[in-house]
Amino acid sequence: MLHGKRILLIVGGGIAAFKSLELIRMIRKAGGSVTPVLTRAAQEFVTPLSASALAAEKVYTDLFDLTDEAEMGHIELSRSADLIVVAPATADLMAKMAGGHANDLASTILMATDAPVLIAPAMNVRMWLHPANQRNVVTLEGDGVARIGPDEGDMACGEFGPGRMSEPQAILESIVTQLAEGPLAGKHVVVTSGPTHEPIDPVRYIANRSSGTQGAAIASALAGLGAKVTFVTGPATAPPPLGVEVVKVETARQMLTAVQSALPADAAVFAAAVADWYVTSASEKKIKKDGSGNPPAFEMAENPDILATVSQMGEGRPALVVGFAAETDDVIAHAMAKRDRKGCDWIVANDVSPETGIMGGDENAVTVIDADGADTWPRATKDQVARRLASRIADALT
Repeated sequence: MLHGKRILLIVGGGIAAFKSLELIRMIRKAGGSVTPVLTRAAQEFVTPLSASALAAEKVYTDLFDLTDEAEMGHIELSRSADLIVVAPATADLMAKMAGGHANDLASTILMATDAPVLIAPAMNVRMWLHPANQRNVVTLEGDGVARIGPDEGDMACGEFGPGRMSEPQAILESIVTQLAEGPLAGKHVVVTSGPTHEPIDPVRYIANRSSGTQGAAIASALAGLGAKVTFVTGPATAPPPLGVEVVKVETARQMLTAVQSALPADAAVFAAAVADWYVTSASEKKIKKDGSGNPPAFEMAENPDILATVSQMGEGRPALVVGFAAETDDVIAHAMAKRDRKGCDWIVANDVSPETGIMGGDENAVTVIDADGADTWPRATKDQVARRLASRIADALT
């Protein structure tokens, strides 16, 4: 999501500075580069060596380092980034920004920059709520500075309330949003992925054989085109992608609720392998054999049809609804019938017979069915399929 993007990370002096190291790692994993700037106070919590090792870049600390001023001065630093992130943004740093002070490297960079700025405040709850700090927040927002957080929770000082710096994952997602470019910038897409687990008892469940790999790849590809992605995932083995809002669920009914809560959206892609039935009388205790040789009897009911519910919702329906059809025979015929029955715009059909190795594998072979007919794509990696599908979605929405 951040390939080729340059982030200048200013680390303020607070206990939350330790989270900046994880943020550096996550930005680089997402494809971005990070140049760290540590205030003098920040160096009391994290060392320049640690930040440099994780960023694989020189760390800047001193406004009056003549070598740096000759090679990479504060003006160049302030202009070379696609985004400046201040995390943690202490009350002192925010006051300097609001007041236009420039008496150290961090504040001078922030005064000299023409790049967008994102702050992640972190401070004691009383400091956050203090009228002077709240005036600074209003001033910074009026100046066009973006903000994430702070979160509410326990403080290192023992108090509770707003003031905790947002978690690195949330900051990363905000960075992706700030740098959103591409044909889907400003669009919101909901993607479902993975299986659902329908409990039989506390240790057993009904599920489909889905790793969630294809759904995660689709979410990542859509985010890469600039979309804001809400990723609703069952208990998949594939990790969720970076740069998306992740909503974890277990059952089909929970997935439907999460999807409805995520709307409105411009598009919805239902790649999850949702279990068709659930046990209405799931046991609260592990079911044991009784020696009779007779298996237990379960009363079952149909799960809600998430694809049909959203496709047929009328007002508030996404402009584009894409379903998936995992079939083992008569793939095209079954998928076309499913599209008509559910009322969605597209169906992405694939053959998941065991011999194909698609279910749980790294490759896929799909046919995209819409009102104009069927378009069969050659077998490819799931990442390649995802990128092609995301591009097709972008063409449909723009």
